[in-house]
Order: sequence, then structure tokens, then C-alpha cells
Amino acid sequence: MKLTRVCNTPAIDFYSPDLSGELELPLASTFISAGFPSPAEDHLELKLDLNRALVRHPNSTFYGRVKGSSMIDAGIGEGDILVIDKSLEPKDGDVAVCFLDGEFTVKRISKQDDGLFLIPANEEFRPIRISGESEFRVWGIVTYVIHKFRGGVK
Repeated sequence: MKLTRVCNTPAIDFYSPDLSGELELPLASTFISAGFPSPAEDHLELKLDLNRALVRHPNSTFYGRVKGSSMIDAGIGEGDILVIDKSLEPKDGDVAVCFLDGEFTVKRISKQDDGLFLIPANEEFRPIRISGESEFRVWGIVTYVIHKFRGGVK
């Protein structure tokens, strides 16, 4: 998958996808068991186009490479690639890339009785309450996270 760098920020580097061609990779024709082993497949029959699988709205989709660890307990870590769709309406509980007071951040959106909060997924970070004085907007909704398998259980 070819990426074109669009913008660098302290929290996220943004990229636009190259959707000019298909990116077809072999796909096992059966599910891979995470329980008891299943009979092995001798060959791979299907093709998976990652552009089609990951990008629903090509004109409003960007990739972002994560910097930092505030979302590590949600499975989003340093160097992971976020697939971000700017055309989706934010909902309570969504993981979103937000623009807050001149900086980008990725957090879970939480609408509570006492206001709007950006919730990290790491106990070392505190929730951020969005005040009326804040320069704030939801830039896009995270639809997929691509990361290298880090192995093992915490």
C-alpha cells in the first residue's frame, strides 16, 4: 500500500492513500481457527483488495501514523496506522482524531451529562473535558487500526 505524506504533527503523521490501482493479496478461502486447529488449505483461492476493504469513502479517507501511547489499552500504539474517515458523523464512544487547541489527538469521544470529553485508553493519561473556550473539532473517525503484531499477552 503506497502512502503519500500530507502533514506531520506532534501526535499524528497524516497520509493520503494511493487508490489508483488495486492491491490484491491472497486470502485464505476458510476462516483461520483461533481455537482447535482446522484442516490445512493447500492453496489460497480468493483475493483481497485492501483498498476496497479498508476505504469506504476514498475522497474523505486518510491514514495517520500514531505517535504516543495514550490509546495503548484500546490496541492503538506507537507507529500504528489509523484509517480515518472524515465523512462519518461522530457518535458517543467513537475513536476519533480530534483537533484541539491547535493540536491533533486520537481519543474516544464521550458525551456525558456534564459535557463532552476525550477519553484516553491508558491510565497514565487523564480525560480531557472540552470547554466552551476550546478550539475543537472532530477531524475524522477511526475505522481501522493497522499494526504490527506485538506478540504475547500483557
